[in-house]
Amino acid sequence: MANALDPHAAIATTASGAPDRGSLTAADGKPLARALARSQQRARRRAFLLVLPLLAFILITFVIPIGQMLQRSFYNDGFSANMPQISAWFAENPRGTEPDEAAWAALAADLSASAEERSIGVVGTRINYDVPGTRSLFTSTGRQVRRGIEPPYREALVEIDEDWASPRLWSAMRNAATPLTGNFYLAAVDRTRADDGSIRQVEERQQVYVMLFMRTFWLSLLITALTFVLGFPIAHLLATLPMRKSNLLMILVLLPFWTSLLVRTTSWMVLLQQQGVINDILVWMGAIGSDGRLQMIYNQTGTIIAMTHILLPFMILPLYSVMRTINPSYVRAARSLGATSWTAFRRIYFPQTLPGLGAGALLVFILAVGYYITPALVGGSSGQLISNMIAMHMTDTLNWSMAAALAALLLGSVLILYWLYDRLVGIDNLKLG
Repeated sequence: MANALDPHAAIATTASGAPDRGSLTAADGKPLARALARSQQRARRRAFLLVLPLLAFILITFVIPIGQMLQRSFYNDGFSANMPQISAWFAENPRGTEPDEAAWAALAADLSASAEERSIGVVGTRINYDVPGTRSLFTSTGRQVRRGIEPPYREALVEIDEDWASPRLWSAMRNAATPLTGNFYLAAVDRTRADDGSIRQVEERQQVYVMLFMRTFWLSLLITALTFVLGFPIAHLLATLPMRKSNLLMILVLLPFWTSLLVRTTSWMVLLQQQGVINDILVWMGAIGSDGRLQMIYNQTGTIIAMTHILLPFMILPLYSVMRTINPSYVRAARSLGATSWTAFRRIYFPQTLPGLGAGALLVFILAVGYYITPALVGGSSGQLISNMIAMHMTDTLNWSMAAALAALLLGSVLILYWLYDRLVGIDNLKLG
């Protein structure tokens, strides 16, 4: 008997005339459950094919390059691949074994072969990461060994340069004899491996990275708090004004997005410098003397001011999107029941803005942690963040392994904070609109 409500399906009946609910069929006579399952599979395949180009683009241009870069933080075969004989000697002899003549012969042979293949610079660069100043040692020695030296090789190499007898150099070569290494992560937390293999803290004058990580997270938290203090009243004003005026003010909020980040940063340089506009106004008002101009640039002050201004819209927009949906009758009802304006705001209005506040705070904080251009231009030495150190290793020192280790630690720290936020607040409570 055909179903009058569904022309594409039929319902089988039992001998008594009651419908057999386990025998629903489609118009072609196939079981309805199987037909629905196939239809859903086809829909999922079509959806996957639609997003496949975007997925491939993200994998090729984003995920794979980042994965390859992060691999450099624990894998560096610059020494082991080009110095196979001495690397094999290190593998056969435990740490603490004094280099014998076989080790020196292997070192001499590898130096000669590496110089012949023009890879001696790569070898020296790898060791130079652990023992600064040794790249020239490898390149100059490689050229001389290539021309030929006579055994005993220890005396011949030490005669070329006495630094070859340094235990620190041999310890660095042993550490580099395997491509897998954790030394870059140790250096990223101001630690190093001693000659005996133990881990110790570097000298105080070399302790840079932990301080930069702490400064980065502290300034990011401070900037996030400042954007909230400045952005909350603006978002509330945008949400409560009539639509005509609100749209006009929204243009002013979005205007910075239409201006280059570099232009906005250099504008702050003009405003904040000692001979800039702000100092000139303060001198004209008599607030400060001409010889007491404020130093507001090339320090943390400049970084905080410029980054707060640049990241402020990212706090305002999520707050505004949530405030716009809050029914004003809730606050009026609280006032009619005897609550003061502060109590109504604190107990009724503010809790409803928390999803937008969480989204804005998370967005601003993550952007601030990885900011580079603004601290580089207005931060000076005291306003630099860890991102500036990563960029320095990428472009100046060419120590990509160190840059990758710092980036991996930064990424891991952000993911941990994101996890803590999810556990304490709940990522489902975020609301961007």
